[in-house]
Amino acid sequence: MRDDDPRLARRQPEDGSDSRDAGMGRSGVQDATEGAFRDDLERIRFSPYFSRLAAVTQVISQGAAGQVVHNRLTHTIKVTSVARAIAVSLRNGPHRALLDELGGCDPVVVQAAASAHDLGHPPFGHLGERILDRIARNRFGLADGFEGNAQTFRILTELDVHGYSGEGLNLTAAVRAAVLKYPWARHHVPDPHPSSMDAAPRGGGPGEDGPGSAKYSAYVLDLSEMLDVLSAYPRIGPLRQTVECSVMDIADDIAYSLHDLDDFHRAGVLQHASVAAEFRAWTRRRTAFEAASTADLLHRERRPGYSLELMRRRLAVKDAWVFDDECFEVAVGRVATDLVDGLLAVPFDSSLDAERSVGSFTASWITHLRESVTVSADPAVRSAHVELGRQGWHEVAVLKFVHQRFVLHRPDLAMYQRGQAEVLTRLVADLESWLTDPIDAGRAPRRLVDLVELATTDYRRVAEQDPALLVDPLGDPAHSRDDVIRLGRGRGIIDYVASLTDDRAAASSATLAGWSGQLWDAGSAL
Repeated sequence: MRDDDPRLARRQPEDGSDSRDAGMGRSGVQDATEGAFRDDLERIRFSPYFSRLAAVTQVISQGAAGQVVHNRLTHTIKVTSVARAIAVSLRNGPHRALLDELGGCDPVVVQAAASAHDLGHPPFGHLGERILDRIARNRFGLADGFEGNAQTFRILTELDVHGYSGEGLNLTAAVRAAVLKYPWARHHVPDPHPSSMDAAPRGGGPGEDGPGSAKYSAYVLDLSEMLDVLSAYPRIGPLRQTVECSVMDIADDIAYSLHDLDDFHRAGVLQHASVAAEFRAWTRRRTAFEAASTADLLHRERRPGYSLELMRRRLAVKDAWVFDDECFEVAVGRVATDLVDGLLAVPFDSSLDAERSVGSFTASWITHLRESVTVSADPAVRSAHVELGRQGWHEVAVLKFVHQRFVLHRPDLAMYQRGQAEVLTRLVADLESWLTDPIDAGRAPRRLVDLVELATTDYRRVAEQDPALLVDPLGDPAHSRDDVIRLGRGRGIIDYVASLTDDRAAASSATLAGWSGQLWDAGSAL
């Protein structure tokens, strides 16, 4: 790869400082390309946004579970490991020429993307993401709301810092592109927009809560940056991930589908009897389920077997490009054998044998799914150039079903999450009240003030250069001076709250509500 390759382009000239000053030097003379990508990986891993992931919920906090469970950092580390293994295998495989033609599959770029992929997750996991999205749209009039992937891109390119000039970590185009899992905006860009397509890319269709795409990778403020980065990949078509992004995305799916099952098996939440009843009922009564109406299935959804059949039907409609009934049946059988009648058949008792069982289950499945990865020159619209093979795709879908059906739908978890939603809602309201207080606004946290000023400057730039992009959630123009101030304040507050850890968000909310007796502490995590 040439030194003038567009994939190596950085946003601004380097100012002479380098993450290696922190003791991360490289020995010997290395290829400039590898060195540039390695610098990016180090900048991400030494970022405070990366460190905070250790105190951000994956599904449920360790305190709530009473034992060790995954957090966003441990999840990220495992995604990085799986992603690197896939990238190395592909680089040494028969499709290397095609991968190079598409822009390359550098293992270090893949590691950097995997390390960064969850930086934008707010406190309290996906629950926090949904709540901040509603607040952003309904309270502040931010049409593109909040989205974890878009927040990740904003952190890397605007909010985090490296050296003493510019904003963001000043990463290469390759690494910035590799985090764009959904390379479009919530609205308008590109045109035609995925949310209006009959056959939309994965995540590009309308969301359940609010107009526009359900998932996206850049806010209006960061659109020009996203489009510039994607231009470094002329062989990647519109609405497509780069190869390195696809590898990261697959690794994320593999890790997510397995380690949450580990957690809730250890916590005793995944009960063998209930999970086994679901799988056995579907297998035994498959013909009857296929003949039943969807309305009948929904009416009896909580009974064994019905939810699994509903999931099968959703997959058949939504992902007809890959769905196959025989593959689904095989996937159900494999998960039933390995998970239901294997791992879950013996309750977890913290013994060494129990730990060996969990480790063996996870390792064998990661190896199996990793080996199912394929490469395509012309993938389906809902797929990518690098994808799970058909059988592996079905198996991941069934593994995720177990987590969703027997963990995420639990009423006790829902009650816990509603309390967390109240924490975030109250915190945002109190911060806005503080910033709009003509007497006391000057004592607001400096980082909050900085983020509001940065967002306001960004909105002012968009209002001058492309005012058509600034609309409210109803589609009406929102680029007057007052609009820009309101949008900047809202985005700055959202950026600030999203950067907190779970504990810091809860403590800040309690303090602003007058419930905390503590005054001095170690300060914010960021």
